[in-house]
Amino acid sequence: MNNKILETLEFHKIKDLFAPYLLTEQGQLELRQLEPTSKKEAIATAFAEVADMRQIFVEQPHFSLAATKDITAFVKRLELEGDLNIEELLTLKRILSVSHDLKDFYQDLENVELTKLNRLFENLQVFPNLQGSLQAINDGGFIENFASEKLARLRRKIQESEVQVRDILQEILKNKADMLADQVVASRNGRNVLPVKNTYRNKIAGVVHDISASGNTVYIEPRAVVNLNEEISNYRADERHEMARILQELSDMLRPHAAVLANNAWIIGHLDLVRTKVRFMQDKEAVLPDLSEEQDIQLLQVRHPLIEQAVANDLHFDAALTEIVITGPNTGGKTIMLKTLGLAQLMAQSGLPILADKGSRVGIFGQIFADIGDEQSIEQSLSTFSSHMTNIVSILGNVKGDALVLLDELGAGTDPQEGAALAIAILEDLRLRQIKTMATTHYPELKAYGIETAGVQNASMEFDTESLRPTYRFMQGVPGRSNAFEIARRLGLANLVVQNAQDLMDTDSDVNRIIEQLEEQTLESHKRLDHIRQVEQENLKFNRALKKLYNEFNREKETELNKARLEAQGIVDLALAESDEILKNLQEKSVLKPHEIIEAKGKLKKLAPETVDLSQNKALKQAKKKRAPKVGDDIIVTSYGQRGTLTKQLKDGRWEAQVGLIKMTLAENEFNLLKAEKEEPQKKQVNVVKRTTSGGPRARLDLRGKRYEEAMRELDEFIDQALLNNMAQVDIIHGIGTGVIREGVTKYLRRNKQVKSFGYAPQNAGGSGCTIVLFK
Repeated sequence: MNNKILETLEFHKIKDLFAPYLLTEQGQLELRQLEPTSKKEAIATAFAEVADMRQIFVEQPHFSLAATKDITAFVKRLELEGDLNIEELLTLKRILSVSHDLKDFYQDLENVELTKLNRLFENLQVFPNLQGSLQAINDGGFIENFASEKLARLRRKIQESEVQVRDILQEILKNKADMLADQVVASRNGRNVLPVKNTYRNKIAGVVHDISASGNTVYIEPRAVVNLNEEISNYRADERHEMARILQELSDMLRPHAAVLANNAWIIGHLDLVRTKVRFMQDKEAVLPDLSEEQDIQLLQVRHPLIEQAVANDLHFDAALTEIVITGPNTGGKTIMLKTLGLAQLMAQSGLPILADKGSRVGIFGQIFADIGDEQSIEQSLSTFSSHMTNIVSILGNVKGDALVLLDELGAGTDPQEGAALAIAILEDLRLRQIKTMATTHYPELKAYGIETAGVQNASMEFDTESLRPTYRFMQGVPGRSNAFEIARRLGLANLVVQNAQDLMDTDSDVNRIIEQLEEQTLESHKRLDHIRQVEQENLKFNRALKKLYNEFNREKETELNKARLEAQGIVDLALAESDEILKNLQEKSVLKPHEIIEAKGKLKKLAPETVDLSQNKALKQAKKKRAPKVGDDIIVTSYGQRGTLTKQLKDGRWEAQVGLIKMTLAENEFNLLKAEKEEPQKKQVNVVKRTTSGGPRARLDLRGKRYEEAMRELDEFIDQALLNNMAQVDIIHGIGTGVIREGVTKYLRRNKQVKSFGYAPQNAGGSGCTIVLFK
């Protein structure tokens, strides 16, 4: 992008709008270097980063960064084997601290799906060891005593010597007060001295460091503290040398990581700039526009960013439209509209949000050219017209098909007829070359050009004839008309004079009436559009309220479900504890009869929480009528979980059932029919106990392909069923696989006291993939 357009549209002032939000010097440097680009990928990436940051603000509305300084020069010095001073090390310490905080923030970030910023967060590198070492320098720039043992020892000696010096001086102050000019310890040349009266200067042995202006006071360093002060000076020199060594050591530790630290600083600055864009959007109600490669521009309620309380306007510059010509008198806002389009494009192509409404769209231009304002050059002795023409000639010579051209007051500064002809010729040249152009002019001849020429559209700025002031409302499709007669009439010019003037302009009266009608229609359209927007805003508010209520309902539902889950977990824990006690009692008995096993199982089943009474459910009643029990139906006893068969219906409506070796009398609500399992065997696979004639009663259970928990549950039920049917032997097929289920079967059989023995089947009957079990 050429620098001239950036200067003409004052793009540096746009960047100044973002500067107050920045917290880091690196972010400020990146903002200063920011320029528009014509690469769609770069613009889309910048917009995606802003969208990511907006998601972060939704999750963490107060997300911020610590202020950091630019470390470019420090890193360069490290790379050149130079050492850093305390202030520079503190700056790098801050970079390491902010990097660590951002890394922790990213790792703790939940419910946010980042598409671009995740790469930046992940590329941040932290160095806990370096951070720990740099703690030797506190935030005030003081090197702590723990930085080295030698430094701590030297400072301890300095402190001890200084205490001795103070004690000696205090003793002299106390004992020789009459010889002193003042009861204080003074300092001269970095030494502690006493203000001695000149008449007693020979009474106190020591080194004279100074004499007062009057000559009455002599500042003497007593001989008793001279040696101590010499020692302190030596210690302080050693202290400075040790601190320099510590700074060099810290610099050497940082040196191998200089490039990484520079990258961390850049990431911090870039995140700061992206965060600044979001803050700008929040404060200025700005948006990220859509990108169009077809130079299809649609700006909704766009505002000039450098004008406070700027009037918002819509601008539709679609791909089929090549030129927009804004006509009408001066001071109506034509130039502002021209600059608004140019700045919106520059901001968007720089990855910045624009001051417009959602749904706005911008094109991508390789170059933007502009001829705006009075560029008269006194040094070159060029007139206004010559200056503009020189600029336009340069634009026409360099412009290409992917450019946007902005021309203000085209053809001004010369004879009106010649200027209008030149303006039309220039616009026609740009139109034939398919150059996207917006131009302003006050020549009425261009109105006809805009109406008669394909791909060209007229536009104007609204003028309020009542207040005699421009409204700065942009009216697209309506050419500008002169309001001179109406203004003159309202300012008090006689109607007769105004009428005579209008009669002299009869040729244009019809055109002006048509323009007036178009203006009225456009105003009516604007009013309807404003009403539609108001309705849309109300709908959006209503939609947000509904979403809020829906989210609150979901949260309350989840809260209640969590309560129910906690209560259910408590019931399950209680049931498990009681079931362990029951199983323990079962294991303590060496011999169990079938009815005892059934009773024990019944106790276990009763541990489950009571279910909701569905006896009044009409749908269940109808389903139950369709499945009325009859003699011979297979059932499962709900209280024991055991299978049985209905053998007889008693007069009182109850049923007699055979459950294993036991006959039971049951009400209909005490058992469930298994008819569905017989009718649809393909939907649920049931382990069928198969009896064989060889080797006595036998059954077989196939656990292959089962999950471990499911296999152990089926094994427990299968063994119980085998014991109820007095089976002497069963086969359990578990396969070889990973051996997990086979090991689980072995452990279960070892714990069961009803098992007499068990072992693998013969090789021709399954080998180690099948276990044969014999019961007592």
